[in-house]
Amino acid sequence: MTRTTEALVETLDDLDVEYIFGYPGGRVIELLDEVPDSSITLVRPRDEREASVMAEVHGRLTQTPGVLAGQGPWIGSLGAIGQMEGRLASSPMVAITEASERGEYSTLAPYQQSRGDYGGLDLPNILDSITKEHWFPRTPTETIRSLQLAFKHAVAGRPGPTAVILDGDAVHEEVPEDPTPPVWDADEQVRTWKAAPAVDDLDDAADALADADRPVIIAGNGVHAAQAYDELQATAEAYDAVVVTSYLGKSTIPETHELAGGVIGSFSHEGANQLVSDADVLCVVGCRLNPMDTNWQAPGFIRPDEQTIVHADIDARNAGWVYPADVGLIGDATHALAGLETRAGKDAGADSEAARDRAASAREDFHAPACESDASPIKPQRAIKEIEAVVDAGTIVTADSGNNRFWLLNYLQTPGVRTYFGSGGVGGMGWSVPAGVSAALTTDRDVISVAGDGGFAMTMNSVETAVEYGVAPTFVVLNDTSLGMVRQMQDEDGDIAGVEFHDTDFVRVAEAFGAVGDRVTAPDDLASALVAAKERRDVPTVIDVRIDRDEEMEAHLTSSFYEAVGGLHE
Repeated sequence: MTRTTEALVETLDDLDVEYIFGYPGGRVIELLDEVPDSSITLVRPRDEREASVMAEVHGRLTQTPGVLAGQGPWIGSLGAIGQMEGRLASSPMVAITEASERGEYSTLAPYQQSRGDYGGLDLPNILDSITKEHWFPRTPTETIRSLQLAFKHAVAGRPGPTAVILDGDAVHEEVPEDPTPPVWDADEQVRTWKAAPAVDDLDDAADALADADRPVIIAGNGVHAAQAYDELQATAEAYDAVVVTSYLGKSTIPETHELAGGVIGSFSHEGANQLVSDADVLCVVGCRLNPMDTNWQAPGFIRPDEQTIVHADIDARNAGWVYPADVGLIGDATHALAGLETRAGKDAGADSEAARDRAASAREDFHAPACESDASPIKPQRAIKEIEAVVDAGTIVTADSGNNRFWLLNYLQTPGVRTYFGSGGVGGMGWSVPAGVSAALTTDRDVISVAGDGGFAMTMNSVETAVEYGVAPTFVVLNDTSLGMVRQMQDEDGDIAGVEFHDTDFVRVAEAFGAVGDRVTAPDDLASALVAAKERRDVPTVIDVRIDRDEEMEAHLTSSFYEAVGGLHE
């Protein structure tokens, strides 16, 4: 006979799961007891928070579910950050957790009991708020079927996190040989199909783009989720449409492409925002148009009464949610874009040269005088340009929350698709470091993780995880010894509590973890440190970059449309 835990690991093996990201605890220990006999590798960072981010990024990069495992209270608390990011950034992942129960004692609220009965934590309710679906099976048969369904629903429709809560003695009970209902073959049970937009809607959208004088495509994270990069570029070229992206959509098109216009939003490229405002037809693909994307719905930015809006999204609710849409294309971004591209006649779209001129003008925003500064401490703009110099189409950059991500999105001009990923769903600090480790494990590509000193310190334990698992990302710390974005909101020094940090020696921290540490204060030194780190294949590198703390992000990057609605202090 086969125990439930054995069957669960066999199911994971059947579904070609390569990694479980997690931390042993509770009844998950019994699951992990079976892993050494499988082909699966457990990646065990120092806490469930980092494991959750690693699982989320694995899912984001592969579009197959990243697997998170750990004890219930901690998957529902520390491990929530990756699940929240996955929910909002459409990253498929499956959390396998447990209720920390023994026998028939759940209603007596034993230690760390997470069922939600009297005196216990209500783990199902916690997970219900951050996952697409969750299951709390009570029998071996239900448990196996629930795991299969978790994988299915993590990728069906709009991707996201799902969870299975292992319950009581079912964890180690034997699986019936001929159960009712039956357990189906895992590959067959998890199969999904991509939705395609209606033919009439595609015809209407194609007509609108073909007749446009100044068409603009807004590409969002849905293009990443569908990996519809070729289709996006082909559609843009077919209609001579300039492509701008949301923050999460950055690198859905190479930002060096002649039709690329940059990133829209409150602290993004002014030229890209103006392209959207000047467009007569907007084709929004896989983007929810959140407040930051839309400059808090500044009246002059997107104007449904003056512009034709085509909105393509996998979720029918998103099309026309923020702005009334003239045409909704409900389905996978690959099918939506391919359908538009095949309908473009030879005379479709606007003036080809004019479109490329508008895009080229907008791309000038990737550069600023400070990008050439030789000042020390290093201007953040110059730091980003030194990072850009070592980023090729095979390099992945992960960005944290805070000022660092806005410097990156504005001045890092990505040379290829799938080269930039940021914490922009829930936008949590501390995301970039474990994300960089996961990206290195998942893709075997060069990875540069960028964070401020605050975000880096939150999850710098992941540097040790990189050492332990033999990957060598470069961790760049843009260090202003403060919580920079909040500090720059002050009217005068000291009027917001908690913004200054102790000057931690990150070089010694890196060396203690077994990595290489390097501190730089001059741009040329940063350039050489980045090259050396990229060539160092056997060990990760932490580069502590001392940046000019007086270089204010808001002053340089606030959109004129965002200023119209009050700016950062609205």
